[in-house]
Order: sequence, then C-alpha cells, then structure tokens
Amino acid sequence: MTERVSFASVQHLGFAWFAMVMGLCGLSLAWLRAVPHWGPVALQVSLVVGVLAGLVFVALIGLKLWRWLHFPEALLEDARHPLRHVFVATLPSSVVLLPTVWVAHHGYSLWADGVWMLGAVGLLLGTVGVIWRWLQPGMTADHFWRGMTPALFIPVVGNVLPALAGVTLGHPVWAAAQYGVAIFLWPIALVLVLARIGMVGLWPQRMLPTTFITMAPPSVLALSGHQLGAPDTLVHMLWGVSVFFTLVSLTVLKRCLQQPFGMPFWGMSFPLAASAAVSLHLAPTQGWVHVLAMAWLVAASGVIGALLLATVHGLWHGRLLVAETPAPAQA
Repeated sequence: MTERVSFASVQHLGFAWFAMVMGLCGLSLAWLRAVPHWGPVALQVSLVVGVLAGLVFVALIGLKLWRWLHFPEALLEDARHPLRHVFVATLPSSVVLLPTVWVAHHGYSLWADGVWMLGAVGLLLGTVGVIWRWLQPGMTADHFWRGMTPALFIPVVGNVLPALAGVTLGHPVWAAAQYGVAIFLWPIALVLVLARIGMVGLWPQRMLPTTFITMAPPSVLALSGHQLGAPDTLVHMLWGVSVFFTLVSLTVLKRCLQQPFGMPFWGMSFPLAASAAVSLHLAPTQGWVHVLAMAWLVAASGVIGALLLATVHGLWHGRLLVAETPAPAQA
C-alpha cells in the first residue's frame, strides 16, 4: 500500500465492501454446479474461491470492528444514508452465503448451522429495518424515491438466500417462510425501482453497475426454489426472467465502463455468478446449451477476477477508501 492508504482510511469502508464476499461465494457455488460438466477441476476451483471468500470476510470484519471503535459516526451515517443504508444487508447476506458454501462442499456442521441462523435472522431484521425507514414521520418523498435503486433488492429479496442451505441444515420450514417473504417483496421492490425512474430519474451514475443486481432475484429464487421442491416449470420461468434482466443490464454496460472503478461495480459480481449457477443447473452435460452455460461461467469468473484486480489496484493507489463525492442534485 502507498502512504495514502492508512487505518484512517477505514472510516470510508462502507458495507458495500461485503459485496465482494457475496460475489466470491456466488462464484464458488457456480463452479460447484460445473462439477458434472468439468469434474474435479471445477471442484478445486470452487474450493479455492470459497476459501478466498472466507479470507476476505475475515479481513473485512476486522476492519469493520476498527471502524466501529474509531469512527462510530461514519458507521451510523451509512445506516442512515438514503442510498447506502440498503448495503448494510450485504453483511448478513455474506454471513448466510459462507456457511452455504461450506455445506455445499462438506455437508452439515454445527458451526455452519449457527452462522447460517445468525445470517438468516440478520437478513430478516435488515428487511424490516428498510421498510421501517419508509414508515417514519421524517421520511420525505425525495429521500424515499432516491432510495429506490436496484440495491434495494439486497435486503428485500436477500431473504431468498437462506433457502440455498436451509434444507440441508434441517430448517426447511424457516427457509420456505423466508423464501415466501422474498417472493412477496420482489415484485413490490421491482415496481418501486421502476417508478423511481419516472419520479426522479435514473440512479446516480456511480451506482449504474448496480443495475445488474436485477439479475439476482430470479436466479436465486430459481435455485432456492429447486432446493425447496418447486416444480421445474417454475424454475425454468425464473431462469427466463433472469435472462431478460441480463439483457436489460447489458444495455448499460458501456456507460458503466466509461466511469472510474468504484465499489458499486461489485454489485455485478453476485448476480453474474447466480445467473451462471442457475444456467449450469438447467444445462445438460452435452450440447449447445451446455456450451453456453459454461461460457457464461467463464465470463462471470473473468469479470469477478477483473473486479479483484481493480480493487487491489485501487487500494494500492489510494483511490477507493476515500470520502464519497456527493451526487448531483438531479441524480
């Protein structure tokens, strides 16, 4: 690190950094889905990426504790910010996904069960917290609509994540109940996000990469639905919706790449990995569909690898842990 990066910079370490853990966990699970296609190689890649996700999580938790002890006001500001508060849910989402990766590789364990429960409850409380903000007397229409970005899907639809490992861990009822919360709130959140465009315009330019988050809900609803015994027809329908939002998200890719790298780019990672995972789940082991699914996994891996390199480069040159530039008033 250069001298421009110090522990004082940690005051700018927002919750959005846990999107790195989500993306890496999602990629690990996607490569695990590739085992029937590529065998032991895919299994080893999945393990390595899963371990990397765990290491990143431990590092971020340590830095978050430092930030909480030395810059508590910055932590509270994240929770109160009209745009950034939804990223708080990336922490419990990571706490759910890490034991999910473990269970996928090693099966049931007591520690995974306990951590999974902690993350599942945290996600539910996070969703309640977001909606609680909407009901406060001081909430203005301006603040309300500015918070309606694709990042809203993280706390609102994040409740679908516990079902990925809930059945294996012996909690099918809780997993199904939280899945119900997600599938109920997803269309509501989608309508609110679309309405925001008409009310105040598109989300700020720096958050444009979060458009890819729209791919995540249908992808994970399909994977979790399969775990809960949903009919194949429903899984196929949700995969189709995921493909649709993939195409929609690609329309903003050029504009995303025209701006400097920032942590919102990590919003692309988990959705791409989840889309690859559900595509591999549905793909046969031979044929053109198989080729497309494997190509999508390679593409998602390349994007996440590029995000890792960009993050290391940004940290080295002191460009990431800096005060946020206020968005223009019309954004």
